[in-house]
Amino acid sequence: MQSLARRIRALEPSCGPVRLVAVDGPAGSGKTTYAGRLAAALDCQVVHSDDFPVPWEEGPGPWFAALEESVLRPLAAGRPGAYRRYDWTRGAYAETVPVPVAPVLVIEGVGTARRSAAPLTAFTVWVEAPPDVRLRRVLHRDGPGLEQAWHAWFKAEEAWFAEDGTRERADLVHRT
Repeated sequence: MQSLARRIRALEPSCGPVRLVAVDGPAGSGKTTYAGRLAAALDCQVVHSDDFPVPWEEGPGPWFAALEESVLRPLAAGRPGAYRRYDWTRGAYAETVPVPVAPVLVIEGVGTARRSAAPLTAFTVWVEAPPDVRLRRVLHRDGPGLEQAWHAWFKAEEAWFAEDGTRERADLVHRT
């Protein structure tokens, strides 16, 4: 991970003075774990898509506008960003999370490496795992009562990624 961190630090800034790194891939693939390890190697903050409300029925597309407005646009202008973290357990917004201008920022989650964000992104990582492994992970995390919703989400994100060409544009593909 240290060699990847050195490689990223050597890149030109992409989002104002920040090197934006997107860790993307299907649900349950291991993005959060990978992003945490990468951020530790880079000594930087991680912003998670799960910190934003992502409506099941809308798929991976719409949530990104909030990240773009509250974090990416300010950073691109050389100013700090901030967002209100969504607490999924309470079903309400929680504390405000500051995002200072820093050499590197990792964003992770389904849809973070989208084509529309490519001009702001210095490096993208695609994380993948077999479908049965992914399903087992999300059901272990969220409970078996959401299995039907997860099957629908998997189909929605598969269509999203196919249309966006996310995996094909990744700088690095990591299999878990």
